[in-house]
Amino acid sequence: MGGIRRRGVVGLGVTGLVAPLALAFTASPAQAASCSTSTGPYQKQVEKFLGRPVDGRQSAADCTAIRAFQTKHGITPAIGYAGSVTWGVMDLMNKQKAVGNKPNKDGKCPVNKGRIACVNLTLQLSWIQDGKKLVYGPVPVRTGRDHYETRTGLKKIYWRDIDHVSNLYDVPMPYSQFFDGGQAFHSVGLSMWNPPGSHGCVNMTKKDAKKYWSLLKNGDDVFVYGRKPGT
Repeated sequence: MGGIRRRGVVGLGVTGLVAPLALAFTASPAQAASCSTSTGPYQKQVEKFLGRPVDGRQSAADCTAIRAFQTKHGITPAIGYAGSVTWGVMDLMNKQKAVGNKPNKDGKCPVNKGRIACVNLTLQLSWIQDGKKLVYGPVPVRTGRDHYETRTGLKKIYWRDIDHVSNLYDVPMPYSQFFDGGQAFHSVGLSMWNPPGSHGCVNMTKKDAKKYWSLLKNGDDVFVYGRKPGT
């Protein structure tokens, strides 16, 4: 990832958070015209996720709904095709929702460290716990893409900068809390499910990054484990 300088880092990415599974979709005539008429390999799964009639056949209304979902989460090409990337995002959302309020059910994040921020790369979730007590979360996050993976292991927050700006990418990284070289928790303004991921940082919504800022301090532990899908 490279070294860190006091007004910028290498680890970053750009994105925002989870929406209800039932969404209202609209599209302009131009959008509708660019819709795919092809039935995708995950047509039935995508139709079910979006609350569409599950018949496994692409329709104009299906395409409009799929395309709106793709546009919302930065999935390209946004043409309404029920392909593997679109279903992969939806499947991840389903798995995240199923976790409920027991993100450390598997016991992989240490419970003997006091307050600690946990990051499950496999499920793209993060939370703060104190022993076995859940303090905040779980919340969806966006971690490092292939070749820019968020590094696993036990870390500590060593530097915080509320108005940080990357000197490599020249973009703001609000509420940055660095825990491993140039890798940090920080807020971004797009979807948490925007493929393929960050450049190593743990991206969060502004709301969640602000809450992490208020709950954590220098010296607090961070534990990163698992493997992000696609890396």
